[in-house]
Amino acid sequence: MSHHYSGPDFGFPHGDARLDLTDLYAFPKPGDVRKSILIMNVHPSVGVNPPGPTTSEPFASEAIYELKIDTDGDAVANIAYRVRFSSYKGGLQTARLSRVEGAQAAGTGDSGQIIIEGAPVSTAREARLTEAGDYRLFAGWRSDPFFFDTQGALNNLQFTGDDFFAEKDVCSIVLEVPNSALGAKKIGLWHRTVDAAGERWVQADRGALPSQSVFLTGEEKGAYLAGEPSADARFVAVFAHSLEHTGGYTPEEATRVARTLLPDILLYDPSRPASYPDNGRRLSDDVTDVFLATLTDGKVTGDKVGPHDDLLTEFPYLGPPHKT
Repeated sequence: MSHHYSGPDFGFPHGDARLDLTDLYAFPKPGDVRKSILIMNVHPSVGVNPPGPTTSEPFASEAIYELKIDTDGDAVANIAYRVRFSSYKGGLQTARLSRVEGAQAAGTGDSGQIIIEGAPVSTAREARLTEAGDYRLFAGWRSDPFFFDTQGALNNLQFTGDDFFAEKDVCSIVLEVPNSALGAKKIGLWHRTVDAAGERWVQADRGALPSQSVFLTGEEKGAYLAGEPSADARFVAVFAHSLEHTGGYTPEEATRVARTLLPDILLYDPSRPASYPDNGRRLSDDVTDVFLATLTDGKVTGDKVGPHDDLLTEFPYLGPPHKT
């Protein structure tokens, strides 16, 4: 379940499904080596706790949806793309995309150079796209590309190949960006949601690498979701403890593996083909098989579920939503 249900007890951060991050993707634009596709998926259409459908309102207008980019390898953002949404009225909502660089990129706020304003959010099967210069933006409901046997995971990793996400939807923010805007050749990516609490911004969720915040954070989940990658070394011990318990690692080996999983950043080189876990992440990459092998020290190597067949070959690449 990647970052699905990353809040307490498989719930949602701050109790709001719209703030819940599910997956982060980064891959070169097919047919154009000058550009990359960055995808933030949020807001699952169905929850586990509480069970059942979530709200039909796609995005929270009181939140910031942010993509952080580290260009110099210190786990601190040098570039940030921020997306804000209007209030949801009459089934309509619009998006604003901004870019910020330098010290402000590492902070929290609503500043930045506006790239796109008033982009329509898609709530039906048709994908509504907005272009501005070298940028292209999509925001709205799409078919969830994540694939995993969730019930098998909850049943002591006894997998039957039942894909919980086969007919589920998710809200996607898809950004086509020129590689020249991404800084250095190799970058680090993570995404986060920031919620307005009173008169200040509070980080609700964050992550990059799939499944870690769900399976490895233990009693430190709240601190982890509120933290920054630059401080992730403090979670090595709790990750190691989870790996010892689930995978039967020795303490020394568990600590070594935990250090390879932190900081929680997706590394991506736009000049190379994408394939998780080596470089970025494609929509069809079987990330759960990679994670399960790590989690169990090779005792479980897959969940018997494969990629969905509704992915598109063109922007926004995710299939149309199942329900509208």
